[in-house]
Amino acid sequence: MKINLISILFSTLIILGASNAHAQDKTIIPPPFMGQGSDWVEATFQSMTLDEKIAQLIMIPAYSNKDQVHVDSISKLVSKYQVGGIIFFQGGPVRQAIMTNKLQEKAKIPLMISIDGEWGLGMRLDSTMSFPYQMSLGGISDEGLIYQMGKEIALQCRRVGVHVNFAPVVDINNNVNNPVIGYRSFGEQKENVASKALAYMKGMQDNKVLANAKHFPGHGDTNVDSHYGLPVIHFSKIRMNETELYPFKKLFDEGLGSVMVAHMNIPAYDATHNLASTLSKPIVTDLLKNDLKYEGLVFTDALNMQGVAKFYEPGEVDMKALLAGNDMLLNTMNVERTIFEIKKAIDRNEITIEEIENRVKKVLQAKYWLGLDKYEPVDLENLYEDLNNPKAQMLNKKLTEASITLLRNQDDIVPIKNLEKHKIAALAIGTDEETIFQKSLVRFGEVDRFFISHNASIEEFQTLMEQLEDYTLVIAGVHKLQMRAGASRFGVTSETKFFLKKLIAQKPTIVSVFGNVYSLAEFDQLSKASAVFATYQESENAQDIASQIIFGALGAKGKLPVTVNADFKVGDGLETSGGLRLGYSSPEEFGMDSRDFDGIETLVNEAITNEAIPGAQILIAKSGKVIFHESFGIHTYESNVKVANDHLYDLASVTKISTSLAALMKLKSEGKFDENGTLGAFLPMARGTNKENLKYTDILTHQSGLQAWIPFWKETVRKNGKFKWSTFKHDQSDRFPILVAQDLYIHKKYKEKLYRRICDSPVGEQGKYVYSDLSFILAPEVIKAITGEDFEDYLQKNIYKKIGANSLTFNPYLKYDLDQIVPTEYDSLFRKQLLHGTIHDEGAAMLGGVSGHAGLFGNANDLAKLMQLYLNDGIYADQVIIGNNVVSEFSKCKFCEEGNYRALGFDRPRVPGSENGNAAKDAPASSFGHTGFTGTYAWVDPENELVYIFLSNRVNPTRENSKLSQLGTRTKVMQVAYDALSKSAQ
Repeated sequence: MKINLISILFSTLIILGASNAHAQDKTIIPPPFMGQGSDWVEATFQSMTLDEKIAQLIMIPAYSNKDQVHVDSISKLVSKYQVGGIIFFQGGPVRQAIMTNKLQEKAKIPLMISIDGEWGLGMRLDSTMSFPYQMSLGGISDEGLIYQMGKEIALQCRRVGVHVNFAPVVDINNNVNNPVIGYRSFGEQKENVASKALAYMKGMQDNKVLANAKHFPGHGDTNVDSHYGLPVIHFSKIRMNETELYPFKKLFDEGLGSVMVAHMNIPAYDATHNLASTLSKPIVTDLLKNDLKYEGLVFTDALNMQGVAKFYEPGEVDMKALLAGNDMLLNTMNVERTIFEIKKAIDRNEITIEEIENRVKKVLQAKYWLGLDKYEPVDLENLYEDLNNPKAQMLNKKLTEASITLLRNQDDIVPIKNLEKHKIAALAIGTDEETIFQKSLVRFGEVDRFFISHNASIEEFQTLMEQLEDYTLVIAGVHKLQMRAGASRFGVTSETKFFLKKLIAQKPTIVSVFGNVYSLAEFDQLSKASAVFATYQESENAQDIASQIIFGALGAKGKLPVTVNADFKVGDGLETSGGLRLGYSSPEEFGMDSRDFDGIETLVNEAITNEAIPGAQILIAKSGKVIFHESFGIHTYESNVKVANDHLYDLASVTKISTSLAALMKLKSEGKFDENGTLGAFLPMARGTNKENLKYTDILTHQSGLQAWIPFWKETVRKNGKFKWSTFKHDQSDRFPILVAQDLYIHKKYKEKLYRRICDSPVGEQGKYVYSDLSFILAPEVIKAITGEDFEDYLQKNIYKKIGANSLTFNPYLKYDLDQIVPTEYDSLFRKQLLHGTIHDEGAAMLGGVSGHAGLFGNANDLAKLMQLYLNDGIYADQVIIGNNVVSEFSKCKFCEEGNYRALGFDRPRVPGSENGNAAKDAPASSFGHTGFTGTYAWVDPENELVYIFLSNRVNPTRENSKLSQLGTRTKVMQVAYDALSKSAQ
């Protein structure tokens, strides 16, 4: 037995020797401040008294959301004792900056300012950014994004005057019931935690903010919160070395600037009863500083936490922490008593002045590295804007996009395809208010919204189940969960569990859980859902991006960083493709600056101020992503209804390319229409007339000889100004069933008279450009003759529903509240009323609101989907809607050499490069689209992959208002996008 023990000991020594030899071979990067600023450090050090040296090791708490009494008390502590630093807690950025400047004025040696900003300043300060929790980041494959986050957090910290950020958390969350770490950890795998933490650390320290790894030697496997009690860790040194210490050692080797010691009792290192690791010399000095040879700054965890505070008085606990080997005492609650107790310890020979002075010099070196030898006050100008800059917001979205994890995807239901085959409900579980998730889902198509609170009764859940019966797909978001488990199990009730289980069993259901990933285990049979998303938290970004992944605008990428249960294990995560549908982003994704789009608001406000328009909707998309989408102004000058992004405008002549041309191009791609054919070949009523042999190539380029327009309504009015009795009535009847405007109905057969009037009209010189409405008025009859289908039904079934453009509709008053529809002109001649919900164009109105030249209503978002379909040459959401390159052919100029710049149905730049043309100055000759009489504009640029929509009602209150064209607002707004593109390329 003795021989075996000797052999084992000998083998162990050999292994340790080999390990030490390996360690010596490895390149160890020292903390970044080591050896910095020796002259400044020495001169500063020599100017200090013993009390001031002790005070340099003290960091006191401060709040910028408290009253002046608090500010004055902290100011007095700084002045009197010259403490080394401040840790800021709750408050606001401007208030904290002001307070920082005031406190720095009181300090002989500039203060080291710190904050607990694990997910950015937003963890502590209002009006600032919160990046995803570390558990979210744990599932990200691209650690370059985490480095960029660390960099941005550092820049924001420096901007507000902060030098040390107590992050990253490097605790390995290998205890599901951990009440204090949980979502603050990168996950349960030590390698993953270490690599993610390293990226975060380097991002900060490369940008002059000291990182801080916490909570040494590892707080991940405990079920006690050290804020309220003292956790006891019953692990061996072998286990601690192999697991808990692993990420710390990795960061130590790479130059970690500081570390925070946790309040835990660890008998394997120090068996002293009720002694926290913070106060343990065997842990802080022997393990951390001697065995692991860590040379950076060692901070205590907050010394007012109950893990230590309930055992020792303020001052005494600080002294014991210093004796244990800590360099910086965090949250000292009694500065005077602390200095007194430390001096007593010196007198008792428990610590030497030399030991204290060495730590002071280390602090001064860190301050020098942080630039505090040349301290400058925080600049308050544009502070809020700088802390919420668009590039940082884009990075935040990218981090969320990379983290969201798709855990189930039966039959590849995500991304959702074939919208026309689905009836979709968006259900918010846990709230009775519309969520960001629901609002985001609605952008992609027709989605009905439902709500149910977590504490709803069984009866309420049953009623909801009945309401969902007719839906083919339910997208359920689980909201307002508690982030910590505790006794309430994240706040998930048994009724909620039962309902969701039943819903999943009865119909296709996509479940997105907006909360702590461990909460997924609370839902029975969740793995049986059609799709399951873990989003890790309930942020606006998480809800927005989850919706985009569900509809295929973005792809799923994340991997689960922890095991939730037997169904959802660490490393799980399915990937999907993005780019299927129009997505939603910002200019920063394409290297542009959102602030370069501020000129749009200036231009639109100029138009509103000059009464060119009451309001407008504007959308710009780049490479399949909406990068600008805002609404301005009000519905009418007499109205107080603000324009919103989902409100509908009368599209006027944009109808031509959105209805007639869309249908003809689709039929062309199916071999059912040929632009080289004649009107008579496709429209029976044209046969035998002077329109029979007009070629569609000439018709669509407006050089067929057709008249520009016919004022049909004037033929219905007598000389006394009243309508002919056989034409209009103010009451609806079988003979007068068609609504033209409010309380005005037209004879059921008048449409035939109108069509005959067109067919009987004279034909002018062929080959001469004359913009004409007439062929587009006939287009619905052409479509019906070819397909046998009603015009609007054909468009809805074959195009609009497929792309999710549900607001594109005729006669919107039948489907929408009037508050959602923007009025157009007050028609003082024909209908003698404000036109609200009915079409502005007289001819389209007399056709019952349905025509191929005017009549379509819609919002910018849905019109952009159609324009994106055109940009994609007829493909959208993986569906070939208009095939065989028909769109690209129709959008080309056919008779440019003859002086006609029009394409087939599409408008093109009249004079490319012109400041006052029909397109933006920098819009290339290949771009195309159309304008509308009411003040609308839709344009596509294939070369730059741009879609541009401008919707307004410039005809309100009268069509005589031409200021919008005089100002050139529509094309100037588009030019803003080109200027931003050009600037980004420089």
